[in-house]
Amino acid sequence: MLAQMKSLVVFRPLLQNKVIEKLKNLLETDTQDTCKAVDAYSAFAAALYRHGDNFSDYLLKAVLDSENVYITACCSGKPVSGQLKKCLDAELDIMHSLSLFDGSELRSKIDYDGFLPEWNNTDYNFAKIYAERMNNLHKEGYGIFAKYHVFTMRDGKLVPVKHPDPQSMSELSGYELERGKVYDNTRALLDGKPASNVLLYGDAGTGKSSTVKAVANELAKDGLRIIEIKKNQLYQIPDIIDSLTVNPLKFILFIDDLSFSSNDNDFAALKAILEGSVNGKSSNIAVYATSNRRHLIKENFSDRSGDEIHLADTMQELMSLSERFGLTITYSRPDKVLYEHIVTSLAAAYDINVPHDELMIKAEAHALRNGGRSPRVAKQFVEQMKAKQ
Repeated sequence: MLAQMKSLVVFRPLLQNKVIEKLKNLLETDTQDTCKAVDAYSAFAAALYRHGDNFSDYLLKAVLDSENVYITACCSGKPVSGQLKKCLDAELDIMHSLSLFDGSELRSKIDYDGFLPEWNNTDYNFAKIYAERMNNLHKEGYGIFAKYHVFTMRDGKLVPVKHPDPQSMSELSGYELERGKVYDNTRALLDGKPASNVLLYGDAGTGKSSTVKAVANELAKDGLRIIEIKKNQLYQIPDIIDSLTVNPLKFILFIDDLSFSSNDNDFAALKAILEGSVNGKSSNIAVYATSNRRHLIKENFSDRSGDEIHLADTMQELMSLSERFGLTITYSRPDKVLYEHIVTSLAAAYDINVPHDELMIKAEAHALRNGGRSPRVAKQFVEQMKAKQ
């Protein structure tokens, strides 16, 4: 078994897995050295128990989520060599055999009368299940993208968000037309149809960011992943696109609360991205941005009275950035009717037992005290009402 583990090629990255590494250490330990054998055995069990007590379940998931040379070869679009396929088949047999390791033979060889923990095993058909995963890569993904669906950027690398905002579509009320446009565009991206870069523009608190997050959560099961990017990280987007182009999943690059000053270097970076290859060469990627400014540029009166000779051309360039988004969706501050609809829907969801007229009088008063009507204000009001019940 130890020799088989050391023979791995396709699944060699799994030898860095903490549980499998502990198993390898256990198999390398001399059972005649009781203290070392007990320590290695218990270290493996402790590492496994952090994820459950079924070793076969753990190993199968590790194999399915593994980012390896076979998967990258398949995603490259080039034919996979016969030798690599033979290697995969042989190693899936090894993984099946390894998954049935129950430790009983080792326990019998360790001269120790104390308690040694056990674990469960299940006889899975690794080859069949792996083939099914390969056929479903466009939805389930591989590597880190199989485990998480929300990511951020840190030091130029993608970092998973382990506990993302759980915002769901069912929790949002009002703006059904606007939200439907975002959903339909994202659905087109997933279906391999032409999809636009999207700008969600409007007043603060109207649910622009919540819409994007809710759509991402809703469609994660269908192969959508979202990467949140800060404005000062825009220059890193081309490298991100290069790394994701051959990935079978679909990606939204999400820039929240976007705006620029007229001399902002990041302006040129975003302009190049929107004019370039996001929807051309990279059909699996779209840029979604939210902003409180229709033209994205913080403009001063002095900008319009500058001494540049071709000032009109410069102003046109600054004002036209938003037009480079294929789809612009406006979220306006709700009127009284829409605000009432949002409050009523949220009150029902939170099980608020207050007469409708009384509820709306209090909701309007809350809006007046908190900067006017908006879905955010409505949610804050309903949450406060719920806390008082």
